[in-house]
Order: sequence, then C-alpha cells, then structure tokens
Amino acid sequence: MAVYTKINRSDLTSINRKFNFENFQSFKGIKQGIENTNYLLRSKNKKFILTIFEKRVLKKEIPFFMKLMDQLSNLNFNCPKPLKNYRGDYLIKVKNKTACVVSFLDGKDKKKLNFKNCFDIGKTVAQMHLSTKKLKLYRKNSMGIKNLNPLLNSIKFKSKKFINLEKFLKNNLQDIKDKWPKKLPHGIIHGDLFIDNIFFKGNKLSGIIDFYFAANDYFMYEIAICINALCFDKNKSRFRINKRKIKNLIKGYESVKKITKKEKRSINILCRGAAMRYFLTRLYDYTNTPKTALIKIKDPREYYQKLVTHNNLKNYKHYIN
Repeated sequence: MAVYTKINRSDLTSINRKFNFENFQSFKGIKQGIENTNYLLRSKNKKFILTIFEKRVLKKEIPFFMKLMDQLSNLNFNCPKPLKNYRGDYLIKVKNKTACVVSFLDGKDKKKLNFKNCFDIGKTVAQMHLSTKKLKLYRKNSMGIKNLNPLLNSIKFKSKKFINLEKFLKNNLQDIKDKWPKKLPHGIIHGDLFIDNIFFKGNKLSGIIDFYFAANDYFMYEIAICINALCFDKNKSRFRINKRKIKNLIKGYESVKKITKKEKRSINILCRGAAMRYFLTRLYDYTNTPKTALIKIKDPREYYQKLVTHNNLKNYKHYIN
C-alpha cells in the first residue's frame, strides 16, 4: 500500500454519494506498500480501505480481483470484502482513476515471524488454494516468469557500474526460463504474500489482504514466494535463509494439502524465479518512482542476496535440512 494520488474533503464527499449506505467521516493515507494508493476511511462505527489503482494494475483486470475477494469472503476465508456502490458496482472513479472500497480486516502485520506463525501461514495458504479451486475465475499471471523480460528492459541502469548487474540479471533470467517446470498443480494464487499482507491478532493469524497480484499459476510458486518473503532473517544488512521457518511453512501447508514429489523437485527453480521477480520490480521502483510520492521504497539489494542464496542451493532437501 502507498499514496501516489492525494485526495481531499471534496473527494470524500463524492465517495459518500456513491456509497449512500455508509457515511465516511475521515480519511488517512497509508504509506506501506508500493503498488496502489490506499487510504483508511472511517465511518461512525466502522473502518474501510479505499484503494486507487495505479501503475501495474490494468483496469480490465480489476473485476477479477473484486470477484475473487468477494467469493473468498463468501466461502468464509478471512480477507477484505469489496463494497458495492448504489448501482451495484464494485468500482468507482476518484480523481479520474479507478478505485474501490473494501472492508477493513482486523489485525496487523508482524515485524518478525516465529515458527508457529510460519506453520499457520502455510496452513492458511493451503486453505486458500483449496477454496480458489472452487471458483470459476481466471487471470493470467502478468508477473509470471515469461513476462519479466520487458520489466528488465524497462529498468534504467544509470551508470557504467551497473553493467555487471545487468549482465547478471539477463543470464539468470534466461537460465530460470530455460529450467522453468511444466505441468505442476495450479490454480488461483495470491501472488504477493509478504509479511505486510498477512494479519495477526496477537499470535493468531486473522487474515490476508492485498489480492491485486492474484492470478492463475503454480501453487508451489506461491510457496516459493513465501519462502523468499517470509523465511529469511535479517542481521544488519545481510539476509540469511531460515530452514526451520521453511520446514514449518511447508508442514503447515501439508497439514491441509499435500505437495507432490514433482512440486518438491521444482522448489529451487521456483524460488529463483520468485527472487528474480521481486529483484526486478524493486529495481524498477527504485529507479522510476517519483520523489513526490508518499511511499517507502524497498531496497532491491535484499533480493540480490536472496537470488544468490538460491543459486547456491539445488534441491528440496537443501531447503529443509
């Protein structure tokens, strides 16, 4: 979440006219995240999230995200539920941009995860995967491995000192694409399960937010994203893989849904692909985000370290032993 588009009291009045069953009284920008503009809205007794879509989210794909959250919520999966306006539509216009309002999910993200948290996340992810198998929705993964070359080509390597980095990225991306697995179990995945998208109340997982990268892809790719995002520990500026966290994440997942041998054999290349994706998106944001945006830019060097770590691992046993 972030703030690129700034709103005022007049915009809030306009939003209220579109949702005549709620009276939003105040708004506050949310700085975390990097993709869309987000505000916390408050009515007399409730809280909501206003999302104004920016950057990588295509307007034609937004109805998919709305239907996914609505249907998951109807299946009792804890996630934000999009509100429909007085016309029965999910989407509105704010500052001439597409926007939506969703229910507020109680809880907050943790700064550090313990082993039980990792188990619970794995379990919840598996429950989500089983739930999405029931849904007749489809969206191609716009951030899938086959779509990363245009992203790499759009990064502004501003000086000669980046020549070696550019070569490293191109060589690694080609190798990952050449070795990418075929025909793994697949369905709708969240696609962006970072620590700030997973909410807890105390030590109990309360739900998942921010489904705007959800798409159809390998279920095991979701686990690879989780390994990158949740199973490394930071010590000063260094990131080290935590195999006990990975073991608990997978144990939690398999308490609900079994992982096939073929999926386990693919863990290294999927982890490399996930690390490459986030390295590239962070490099792009680092070099292209306007200074006027109310946003906290994430350091791309984190994912350079993680990619190098995966390059030095080979198989499933290397991730859990």
